[in-house]
Amino acid sequence: MAKQKTAFVCNECGSDYAKWQGQCSDCGAWNTLAEVRLGPAAGGRAGARAAPATSGRAGFAGALAGARILREIDLQDLPRFSSGAGEFDRVLGGGLVPGSAILVGGNPGAGKSTLLLQTMCHLAASMDALYVTGEESLQQVAMRAHRLGLPTDRLRMMAETNVETIVAALEAFRPRVVVVDSIQVVHTQELASAPGSVSQVRECAAYLTRFAKQSGTVVILVGHVTKDGSLAGPKVLEHMIDCSILLEGGDDSRFRTLRGQKNRFGAVNELGVFAMTDRGMREVKNPSAIFLDRGSEPASGSAVTAVWEGTRPLLVEIQALVDDSALGNPRRVAVGLEQNRLAMLLAVLHRHGGLQVGDQDVFANVVGGVKVLETSADLALLLAIVSSYRDRPLPRDMVLFGEVGLSGEIRPVPSGQERLAEAAKHGFARAIVPRGNAPKGEIKGMQVIAVARLQEALAALD
Repeated sequence: MAKQKTAFVCNECGSDYAKWQGQCSDCGAWNTLAEVRLGPAAGGRAGARAAPATSGRAGFAGALAGARILREIDLQDLPRFSSGAGEFDRVLGGGLVPGSAILVGGNPGAGKSTLLLQTMCHLAASMDALYVTGEESLQQVAMRAHRLGLPTDRLRMMAETNVETIVAALEAFRPRVVVVDSIQVVHTQELASAPGSVSQVRECAAYLTRFAKQSGTVVILVGHVTKDGSLAGPKVLEHMIDCSILLEGGDDSRFRTLRGQKNRFGAVNELGVFAMTDRGMREVKNPSAIFLDRGSEPASGSAVTAVWEGTRPLLVEIQALVDDSALGNPRRVAVGLEQNRLAMLLAVLHRHGGLQVGDQDVFANVVGGVKVLETSADLALLLAIVSSYRDRPLPRDMVLFGEVGLSGEIRPVPSGQERLAEAAKHGFARAIVPRGNAPKGEIKGMQVIAVARLQEALAALD
């Protein structure tokens, strides 16, 4: 009996090695190599030698038979169709694309299965749809559907974890959309490793992705996340699929954010907002309104900024607390913001703003559990820190945005006009923005203060 070949694959970058080593030579990560048992190669060397040889110009002509000139390719729009939820369609780039492979991840209890069950029950009313569950029984899924009040007369269900059996059922049924919940429990008979291992996840995902491309079926895979919030499994899994979506939200919040991390058919970092209710996930049409649910009394350390999420502006509140430190090393805590950027901005505030907070504890938080990934919130964060340190509330009708450079300059950010329009729509009457984002015309009901340096922004508060 021939000895089965093995390889060692890095979970971070997908590089493979003949033997195990502590550090990946390509990405530099430690202890990320996992053993993968290689399946038998189809055909083998004998079959390759037995294949008829083709030589000369005829061989090249046959190889290029399927090639096309770039300008001859039809530029029609992709034939998308709606999932039934506007926020879900927004993150997908406008809807589901036939033949696409989509990976939906999230923490346990975030609402992945609930959202996808609602989507599939809606789609089943107008097209063939199949929901494959590997972690729950059919009775458990049916109980959830009845509790949520979903229509249950059209959606087909299947409880299976073998990928060959799943694909055989898909080839016989030919649905337009299929959900596999989850990819970590699916296994293939060609590998002897346990379900959830690197080799099983990679091979099963590749098997389902090939079926999606060949049949035009939309395949939605549910994935688990690790302790640091990233999708579990080999990094190469994210390269196989067309769209990677992460459902975020803590147990203490009723709101869930759906964020696109990779999308071959739309914008990246698009954000969709849902509310978890007793009737399932309900989309939030105006997320700025829920994130601006502020108290009736003005408080120091609070500032409103306009961030750009995908293709739309979003108003969020940033809070800061500056307090005397009882420790030798003052703490710097950032929730929803980048920790290193907070430390850098505090140094800029000291050097170019004349405010020394080196002996103070500084805490920063984005209200509502939103993660701010862009630099347009720098100015709002700094002025919230100044407000807390001086114990002087900022005007409640003021919005701020702008990137702060290391030399104290206020840099412009993209889509400044759209951010101001969103703020004016929610009743904000004043704005401090970079000089490069100053509007060309007057915005009705809003006073815009354009600044070029941090000192000018601080002077505008006095």
